[in-house]
Amino acid sequence: MASVLIYHVVGDLTVAKPELVEFLETETVESAIKAIGESTEGGIPVWRRKSQMGMIENSEMRLQRFVGILNPLDIVAFLSKDWCLQDQEKAMKTPVSEVIVPNNFLLKEVDPATRLIDALEMMKQGVKRLLVPKSVVWKGVSKKFSILYNGKWLRNIETGNSTNSLSNLNRPSSSTTISKTKYCCLSREDVVRFLIGCLGALAPIPLSSISSLGAINSHYSSIEASLPAVEATKKLPYDPSAVAVVEPTSDNQHKIIGEISACKLWKCDYLAAAYALANLSAGQFVMGVEDNVTPRSVPDIGANSTFKGDNSSNNGSGAVRLRRFSSRSIGFFGSAVSPNSGHSRSMYRGRSAPLTCRSTSSLAAVMAQMLSHRATHVWVTEGEDDVLVGVVGYGEILHAVTNRPASSTVPSN
Repeated sequence: MASVLIYHVVGDLTVAKPELVEFLETETVESAIKAIGESTEGGIPVWRRKSQMGMIENSEMRLQRFVGILNPLDIVAFLSKDWCLQDQEKAMKTPVSEVIVPNNFLLKEVDPATRLIDALEMMKQGVKRLLVPKSVVWKGVSKKFSILYNGKWLRNIETGNSTNSLSNLNRPSSSTTISKTKYCCLSREDVVRFLIGCLGALAPIPLSSISSLGAINSHYSSIEASLPAVEATKKLPYDPSAVAVVEPTSDNQHKIIGEISACKLWKCDYLAAAYALANLSAGQFVMGVEDNVTPRSVPDIGANSTFKGDNSSNNGSGAVRLRRFSSRSIGFFGSAVSPNSGHSRSMYRGRSAPLTCRSTSSLAAVMAQMLSHRATHVWVTEGEDDVLVGVVGYGEILHAVTNRPASSTVPSN
């Protein structure tokens, strides 16, 4: 086990993390879209309101108030429902509690002195956010990155006693006192961003191929390009929150041409994306269609705008002004379209193109891809036809970093 995972603690990763501002389940979808757009994670934790004001809240009570994490794909899937498309103003005013899929196992409260290796173990078990107290006064030895920083755990490791591990993570450390507590949230992206700065300490794992590390997940969600895009929302995937859009090849395999995912929809126009999801095929949704090949109409809602039904959109007549729809208006098609293509497919698709790698790619390269594109996953392809064979997400990376394989192969130059 790399010493960097043992001698570092969660508190080391909270520097400059903003204080948590709870987003309540009584807030509207409209407010959630704004909050997600302003967030740094592409998703927001949702909470129930405190039952009694002024009451001292312990860890268990706080976690009981946590509902789940709301992401852009959840919202677009909700807005694509028939009644939402017919009454968008009502849909935007819907409470978040009617949209979010409850899952309070996605968040765990931990002490700042929790070892990084223990935090990774929790995230490997499905935790997506760590709730960490910020208002902490450190006592005793407080030198960061020191073997004595949280010495009680290190002594137990040296004596072979591992009974303290996950069962004791929520106990306040004897080295801290907590006053009026404020919190911040650590995500898996924060952890991976920290790990990529410690590649030397993790050697040889980062230079090993993702296939040799067993980091390729073959159990991914996919949809054929010819099917309605809305079919992708029938059963939204859990982790990563993404559905690959594929085309069959001559040898009965599948080529990836795009994806319908939370991270791709993060900065888009949610209402336009919802309309496209409900009315286009999966291939049209991810590749783009031109106005002249799509005779459908959609309310004239600009990118990143909120549906208000004002005079600018209804010409003062009470009826919404309609225009021909282009899927590029969703907001993530920065493309030039080939006029000779039957489906008006993009010559350069920009942000709509799926992020891919090869099975021979190193773990470090995949981590760098994900962080540079603010993505939650990378699709793994083989051959010239980009045949889809799997996906690598945060979970697979954390497993690879903490589980050293029997033999690791370093790709040759």
